[in-house]
Amino acid sequence: MPEQTMQNQGMEQMVMPSFDWLSEGQLEKNALLAEHRNWLRKIRRERPHPENHHRVAVYIRYFNQTRYEDYLSAHKKQFLDTLSLCPNWEFIGFYIDEGSTAPNMESSSEWARLLQDCFDEKVDLIITQKASNVSKKLTELSFCARLMAALPKPVGIYFVSEDIYTLASYYREDLHDPYFLPGPDWKILSEDDTRREMLHD
Repeated sequence: MPEQTMQNQGMEQMVMPSFDWLSEGQLEKNALLAEHRNWLRKIRRERPHPENHHRVAVYIRYFNQTRYEDYLSAHKKQFLDTLSLCPNWEFIGFYIDEGSTAPNMESSSEWARLLQDCFDEKVDLIITQKASNVSKKLTELSFCARLMAALPKPVGIYFVSEDIYTLASYYREDLHDPYFLPGPDWKILSEDDTRREMLHD
């Protein structure tokens, strides 16, 4: 048998070693995140159109529980860099509440200020990293999304991690639907999953 053929056969039989043992604790979370992303690819979705004029507010729920120094500044820069790609969008400002989990909406002072600015027609698009920044109760999220969408000048909320826009046509078809989130099996991402998604995107 020619030497080149023997070498080719040897390469075909070679198997790369698995390094899964290095991250056993992360395998389950990574699998859940991959499943969530696959689910997102299957559903209908719309995003705020960059060519439309929007007055944009960014809502952040910040807590300093990360190994990255000055995480808040880096997070704000990510938003500003992305918004700069949409010249028709007018950036109104950041609204930042502190806390590791979303409390009742009424006790989030910056969220309350943001809603008032929406009622005063200063804002028509809210961007926030994830749904749980606002509330972990689906009924509260749905109520808030419907309330904003029903204003004389509708306000949309775009959740980055979940890739959900509350003024998408398929949500506005029926503002009385008790859940604006698609499908009964939808789950709010945990804090760890969201941070990992931000780092990989």
